[in-house]
Amino acid sequence: MANDLRFQVVGEAFKKKPLDVKAPAERPQEYFGKHVFSREKMYNYLPKDVYDKMIDVIDNGARLDRKVADGVAAGMMDWAKKNGVTHYTHWFQPLTEGTAEKHDSFIEHDGKGGMIEEFSGKLLVQQEPDASSFPSGGIRSTFEARGYSAWDPTSPVFIIDDTLIIPTVFISYSGESLDYKAPLLRALKAVNVAATEVCHYFDPTVKKVTSNLGWEQEYFLVDEGLYAARPDLLLTGRTLMGHDSAKNQQMDDHYFGSIPERVAAFMRDLEIQALMLGVPVKTRHNEVAPNQFEVAPIFEDTNLAVDHNMLLMSLMKRVARKHGFRALLHEKPFAGINGSGKHNNWSLSTDTGVLLHAPGKTAEQNLRFATFIVETLMGVYKHNGLLKASIMSATNAHRLGANEAPPAIISSFLGKQLSELLDHIEKADKEDLFSMDGKQGMKLDIPEIPELLIDNTDRNRTSPFAFTGNRFEFRAVGSEANCASAMITLNSAVAEALVSFKKRVDERISKYSEKTEYSEGSGHSPKYHAIIDVLREDIKTCKPIRFDGNGYSEEWKAEAARRGLDVETSCPVIFERYLDESSIQMFESLGVMTKKELKARNEVKWETYTKKIQIEARVLGDLSMNHIIPVATNYQGQLLRNVERMSGIFSKEKASHLNARNLKLIEEIAQRTAIIETKVEELVAARKVANKIENEHAKAVAYHDTIAPMFDEIRYQIDKLELIVDDALWPLPKYRELLFIR
Repeated sequence: MANDLRFQVVGEAFKKKPLDVKAPAERPQEYFGKHVFSREKMYNYLPKDVYDKMIDVIDNGARLDRKVADGVAAGMMDWAKKNGVTHYTHWFQPLTEGTAEKHDSFIEHDGKGGMIEEFSGKLLVQQEPDASSFPSGGIRSTFEARGYSAWDPTSPVFIIDDTLIIPTVFISYSGESLDYKAPLLRALKAVNVAATEVCHYFDPTVKKVTSNLGWEQEYFLVDEGLYAARPDLLLTGRTLMGHDSAKNQQMDDHYFGSIPERVAAFMRDLEIQALMLGVPVKTRHNEVAPNQFEVAPIFEDTNLAVDHNMLLMSLMKRVARKHGFRALLHEKPFAGINGSGKHNNWSLSTDTGVLLHAPGKTAEQNLRFATFIVETLMGVYKHNGLLKASIMSATNAHRLGANEAPPAIISSFLGKQLSELLDHIEKADKEDLFSMDGKQGMKLDIPEIPELLIDNTDRNRTSPFAFTGNRFEFRAVGSEANCASAMITLNSAVAEALVSFKKRVDERISKYSEKTEYSEGSGHSPKYHAIIDVLREDIKTCKPIRFDGNGYSEEWKAEAARRGLDVETSCPVIFERYLDESSIQMFESLGVMTKKELKARNEVKWETYTKKIQIEARVLGDLSMNHIIPVATNYQGQLLRNVERMSGIFSKEKASHLNARNLKLIEEIAQRTAIIETKVEELVAARKVANKIENEHAKAVAYHDTIAPMFDEIRYQIDKLELIVDDALWPLPKYRELLFIR
């Protein structure tokens, strides 16, 4: 009997037409931030003294007074009510890679038997969600439920539907952070302080250094009906089985290709809603794999960029369903084609310019540029294993090192010109060290084409941490991850390197000031000589992290190990880098996280890894035993009946000849289903053994080493059956149906 459900959902998917998305009459710049309590709206709705104090809080980190909070809450509520808002929520980022919110209405008793609407500074500043029901790594237990969410005034409040959304941090009753935002804000403060002090060597007027982030969000779209017919996609975010489509990405025709009409309608709708919420989305295009796409914004302050990415991922899922799609953010939803990443373009800027921009107009500017490049490399080198741990997960492990994404080894690509500059600083005389060419002109032998400006660095898509002109591109971050995890570690590592740099330079300045050969009249100051000498030390120290070659090659893996870089590939083992003495020392010295918080987060990471693999194992077992084997044996029964009928019609010799193919298929089905059944039983038995392990780290390692490898063995047999069993019987939408939007 034909699988009516599968053919019905496939047919409906192919019939769907794009929604008619009507853009606002205004241009984007006119409705940008329409639903955000921006500075302009603060100016219009807050008293002058309250507005001035709020700007001081946002720009200069001044302490927020409760009286100021009352004034802000009053103006915020006035604006919200005019936009039809009836509720408010504290929006935070627990250790789940998602966001959380509890909605409360504005209503209160008026003391006369009726209701009034109120919103005080106290309600704006803090709320009390249950902390025992979120991952805490043992910091909170069921009988210790109290936790606090606290308003982050540096990230603007916004409106979704009838609710005022207030970005917040989330901490325990005893003060430990239970989220990503609190340690991120501390890391950003640390890099601001450290970088500003180093900037004063070159420009004493610098007041503040800001960490900037521009993320590139990759994602897949599949038809909602097909998604619903795939329990593995529904429950795990990826397909646990499915044979390659005859055509996938091998023709290289999807990347930057014409956007399908239904997808274009979705993208327009997503962009409009994102812009209204203040997310400055700029780029959209087809990605490499079929049904894979990308959206990217303009650079922003890292804290705001992280909030906007979390908001966009949530918005993307919502808008996709409106258009009959499901958005897939899993790093590897389909085997055999590229997975999805979220490239984090990171930079540092001051109130006077971008620190990583080169070339500068003067030798001093180029010296500053080289200083921040080298100290960034120092941070990445010293904590390369920790940086890998910050982007590793059960889902991202499928993508890293798969010859489509950066390898599971952190290295940095600088390009020929910048590499030569650092080598020159290391070895050359101290005079005239800093001369860099800007963009060079390239004239094509086509008169109609204007001259092209060529960047002073190429790109290296195999590098996890590549310099790309005025920023580093951290390419290894996973598509469904919270960017904050990588940004906490990266900004902390750079801050620590800058603190060390300044301490050593100051020591040299004091020492060189006493020597005549470093006097002011000798051509360069003691400060200049001190900076150059420390830079040279650091260039030599961090040289192992620099690699401009093919990160996919087997030779690089061996070379990276020889250089002392972290080459571990086991996800649970990689997480151990958070508890290295060097990691604990860095986070604690900068005030970003305590040892207790780090231990708790690792407990969460190990537990999350185990649960994800556990869920996949259960889904795979269910699909194998309740979907695949019954369908395969049903088809086997049809073949057996056909053999019997042929034997009743033809002579024994002729029937044997005619039945040869069917008999071969019958035997193959029997063999493959038997293997599947045996492997599923072994999988269940292995889970039972692993589940008895009480230590979360040991349990995660057991799931990685003994259980996850079984998936491929079972999948191999199922994918072979998919090629054998009658297409009309196969219960699950196939890759050729899932991967091509009509």
